[in-house]
Amino acid sequence: MAEQTSKQLPTRGVELGAGAPFHPRLGDLALDLAQGGQIGVVVDLPSDTAKSYHLRLPGGGGDWRARSDGTTLRPVAVPVTHVTPQQRDAMYDVRADQAGLPVTIHHEDGGTSESVLILTPAQVELYFLQFERLIERREKARDGLL
Repeated sequence: MAEQTSKQLPTRGVELGAGAPFHPRLGDLALDLAQGGQIGVVVDLPSDTAKSYHLRLPGGGGDWRARSDGTTLRPVAVPVTHVTPQQRDAMYDVRADQAGLPVTIHHEDGGTSESVLILTPAQVELYFLQFERLIERREKARDGLL
């Protein structure tokens, strides 16, 4: 029989959330959960004179305020344009039985971030065969056979 545990109650005054509050900077885009997921540009920050974030629809229009503690705000992800492999060796994790290829993620705003592409052994074998074919096609194209 499974051991019963007591129900965990939230701490008084703290809302449940998916992580730490988001504290955007002036000009950042923020998604406001209290506004049904509406996205706005932060046009004013909480201060001694303003007790909340002031947001405005991108491109102008409706304004609203969001709580100064940032609990209803979330960052807006910048779309990815493409991913490129880094000039570093791939890794193989014996315990996890998977390979990792370091990659650079390129974002629409020109920014980049680094991550690892995780591959199962079956995926490594599949891509090995596909890359082998690509190399053959490239060599034939260079020789004028395609």
